[in-house]
Amino acid sequence: MSTTPLFDQREPFDRQGLAASLVRLAQQNVFIGTSSWKYEGWLGQIYTRERYLRRGAFSQRLFQDECLREYAQTFPVVCGDFSFYQFPSDVYWRRLLSSAPESLQFAFKVPEQITAKMFPSHPRYGAHGGLLNPSFLDPALFHDSFLRPLEPYRQRVAVLILEFGTFSKKSYSNRDEFLGDLDRFLSQLPADFHYSVEIRNPEYLGPEYFHCLRSHGVAHVFNAWTRMPELAVQLRIPDVFTAGFSVCRALLRRGRSYEDAVRLFSPYDQIKDANPDGRRALRSLIDHALDNRQAAFVFVNNRFEGSAPLTIQSVVGAAGC
Repeated sequence: MSTTPLFDQREPFDRQGLAASLVRLAQQNVFIGTSSWKYEGWLGQIYTRERYLRRGAFSQRLFQDECLREYAQTFPVVCGDFSFYQFPSDVYWRRLLSSAPESLQFAFKVPEQITAKMFPSHPRYGAHGGLLNPSFLDPALFHDSFLRPLEPYRQRVAVLILEFGTFSKKSYSNRDEFLGDLDRFLSQLPADFHYSVEIRNPEYLGPEYFHCLRSHGVAHVFNAWTRMPELAVQLRIPDVFTAGFSVCRALLRRGRSYEDAVRLFSPYDQIKDANPDGRRALRSLIDHALDNRQAAFVFVNNRFEGSAPLTIQSVVGAAGC
């Protein structure tokens, strides 16, 4: 395993060593992977360019269709962000799950048609922008359009993530209103899957929120996000571990917008802004899971430091896993 210092920004990539370390952690129920996977910037690190040549030239189509199989040679789990934007069809699920070995576990974001109380005022939403979402936290729609198609693959679904964007006062005047709706929704979910909740309102991080999750065996998602407390701060909140497993998503440095991160970090082939405190927090979360013999699912985004594989290599390698 690489013994590169924790905060080196241009460290050599040891794919075989990283894969071996991640396998050892997965054997202890700690699964570490990335948010999404189709990044050409990872060629030469996670991906082998020669695999995606067609008639001597790199084929983006071949890469998009086939790279998940090679991804699984390094990582035991991956987070599918794509499902946030639509209800995937049965055909799509079958094609996706057949494109990788059965050993690869998946986390999926629940579609925003379930988690958005009000559609953002953005051109993508057309006439619905700025309007209330009539299917918000609709358990029947969630089951019929999302859970039912996933049931044949539930052994490969590590966790489902209910990501709630920041609620304005127009959406909820206070936290208790949200928790009432969330409690009713969670109480109607089947026990076939692991569920987790990610919120973007820091003022909601209180005992009532954690009690709601704990009463349903649902995990709080430790999320590094522009307007959320740092991961280390979240880890110190009393009773923050609300289920027999934990989930973490290292997405952004606090105070940085998604758009700025994309501009600064593309094409995601190197660490451009090391986040030592964030790395230490990820390590603490992993240690907590190992010490308590609980499952953990940790996902790192390119926008966290510039390259998710290099962040993971540093976190895992520095601890000598």
